Amino acid sequence: MGLLDAILGRSKPVRPDLDQLFAVPSAALTLQAAAGFTPTGLGSVCFAGVEGGGFARLQDDVRELLDADTERGGIPVEFSRDAYGYTWLLARHPADDSAALVNDLHAVNTLLQDGGFGPQLLCSLIGFRGAEGAESRSLALVYLYKRGTFYPFAPLPGDAEKRDNQLELQVRGVLGDDLRVEKDLSRWFPVWGAPGL
Repeated sequence: MGLLDAILGRSKPVRPDLDQLFAVPSAALTLQAAAGFTPTGLGSVCFAGVEGGGFARLQDDVRELLDADTERGGIPVEFSRDAYGYTWLLARHPADDSAALVNDLHAVNTLLQDGGFGPQLLCSLIGFRGAEGAESRSLALVYLYKRGTFYPFAPLPGDAEKRDNQLELQVRGVLGDDLRVEKDLSRWFPVWGAPGL
């Protein structure tokens, strides 16, 4: 950052730190002990699709890498497109193996970043489930690629697109020592209908 940037109040953008994803298994233990939420074994990566052969080959490489264990009982990854035109990759693992899930999500992010498609990466999501009375609650830890931070997303049960802000703030307090939580609440974007949630 130069002197002019400092005078004008501009700051350098935060560089992505994909290794932050490896803190999720430890944070999952904290989340379970403090709030009763357990991993679902579902996680996804969201990115803006790009037309062209290079991106299609990279997407095939991602599928090939993550589907390598399907002959030994692994579950193949799924690609889908949301209403906004973003592509989602959904990975599944046993609920008690969040480390393997995080490894897959890290691998996808790394392949896209190293392939020159880092600017297309939006977020990664790790799903959790908690019981509250008879209703099972959903929660996601969302990793913002461009910010290198996490935030909780807690949709309320039902069809309405409403979220439990109180629970999100509670989870922020619980995980503040485990994860780099996004401080700017305006960046806690809803991810309605995201695969893995």
